[in-house]
Amino acid sequence: MEKALLLVSGGIDSPVAGFVAKEKFDLSAIHFSQEPFTDSSPEEKSLAAAKKLGLAELIVIEAGKELQFIADNTYREYYFVLMKIFFMKVSEAIAKQKGINYLVTGESLGQVSSQTMNNLETINSQVGIEILRPLMFLEKQEIVDISKKEGFFAASCGKEMCDALASGKPKTRTKLEKVAKEMIKCKMDERVKEAIKKIRIVTIN
Repeated sequence: MEKALLLVSGGIDSPVAGFVAKEKFDLSAIHFSQEPFTDSSPEEKSLAAAKKLGLAELIVIEAGKELQFIADNTYREYYFVLMKIFFMKVSEAIAKQKGINYLVTGESLGQVSSQTMNNLETINSQVGIEILRPLMFLEKQEIVDISKKEGFFAASCGKEMCDALASGKPKTRTKLEKVAKEMIKCKMDERVKEAIKKIRIVTIN
């Protein structure tokens, strides 16, 4: 069975994506902590999801400082796309270290600004690893229904905190050349290298 790395946020969608992917892949999971800009609840919910998925551990990246640097040094309208690129690049680097060939996310088309087809293509273009999106064409209510049916919902529901450092009106259509300039401004490669130094492995009992 091939290996895949699930990006789990603590929200409703990613555990459902993990549930679908687990049928086909040997699954590992990674969570990006945004503390101190959020509380610990996203990590706690991600741990609960990983446990429900039957995983032995959760990779946690202390990403708050790097995300703050990205937010403070770029146009805020690009923040969500840049945040996703950062997550994908860090996850890709860790996947390569662990012999993992795929990333899995809970993204679905058009649900938020970073999940327009244009922005997903922009994000995809910045990594070499294949990103699988099992929920791509599902409506939110369909995802919620699966979450409830499979026993994830109670631990997953609550306030979304991915916008802790966001402001302004997010771009729903981005141009590669403009995103590339923003990546230079926030020194994206350095942000990724720094993040990889801040790994915690949380064992799930």
